[in-house]
Amino acid sequence: MLKQNLKKIDLINLISSRTGLPKNLSKKILSDLLKIFNNRISNGYLGLKNIGTFKLLNKKERIGRNPKTKKEHIISARKVVKFIPSKYITEYLNNIYE
Repeated sequence: MLKQNLKKIDLINLISSRTGLPKNLSKKILSDLLKIFNNRISNGYLGLKNIGTFKLLNKKERIGRNPKTKKEHIISARKVVKFIPSKYITEYLNNIYE
């Protein structure tokens, strides 16, 4: 399986080429869309039909260990985003790899 990171400029180019919109407008659309997503996720939840759900979780402070040295250190409390894919996405991916 090929791993490939998708950069913001790649998304801008894809939007521009598929819609025929200028790159500047595509950049503005993507930027505004990401701001909307970040705002909704920061409120705790973002559900996108047929795509999935983003949830904001609070992780507690805990003790972690370096596997090589076995030295313990404290991992601070933090917020993380959890993504749960929709049934549609899950079925699509399962059909590709059968």
